[in-house]
Amino acid sequence: MKFAVIVFPGSNCDLDMYHAVKDELGEEAEYVWHDSTDLSGYDGILLPGGFSYGDYLRCGAIAQSSAVMDEVKKAVEAGKPVLGICNGFQILTEAGLLPGVLLRNKNLKFMCKTVGLKVENANTLFTNEYAEGQEIQIPIAHGEGNYYCDDATYEQLKQNNQIVFSYADDFNGSRNNIAGIVNERGNVLGMMPHPERAVSELIGGSDGLALFKSIVKQWREANVSHA
Repeated sequence: MKFAVIVFPGSNCDLDMYHAVKDELGEEAEYVWHDSTDLSGYDGILLPGGFSYGDYLRCGAIAQSSAVMDEVKKAVEAGKPVLGICNGFQILTEAGLLPGVLLRNKNLKFMCKTVGLKVENANTLFTNEYAEGQEIQIPIAHGEGNYYCDDATYEQLKQNNQIVFSYADDFNGSRNNIAGIVNERGNVLGMMPHPERAVSELIGGSDGLALFKSIVKQWREANVSHA
């Protein structure tokens, strides 16, 4: 499976994402600059964390206007898996690929620590290697990770089982402790915690590796002949 790791000016988790896919999973990965106009050669798209365009205006607001985002939208329409982590999640909401917005943390401070996450939906292409209700330990590093949506959107998220991860504790103010959601089709995941920073015990934990394994497993089942 071949992944595109999208790099915006100010991205700083692109190396972590590349490492998770290339070194830990042994899959193909390439860095793709924000002005790229062709993602057709990739099976999956990864939007990393960081501070795209310095987080000026709003987090992700400038990045969502980059040329590559037109290609990301085409990938979404084609059913390819698209994963946005932290700033990548913010970009996905700004681009209208996921509902809701990410606001300042309720304590108005940048927060960097490992937190408990509950797997709310293990029946997605991103979570099939987890168990429903499983609690995992994943690092966070964000100042604007407070997920908000209106009542109608929240009810829709619940009804469609689009809430994939929730925080074990309320520390940033996110509505109902939401930490990650998918689109209705289920091929776009946005989450604030950093699974790519939890892919090896050498760096403090490997609970995030199953997310990347889930993507590859589902892709192979759909695209690789078992004859």
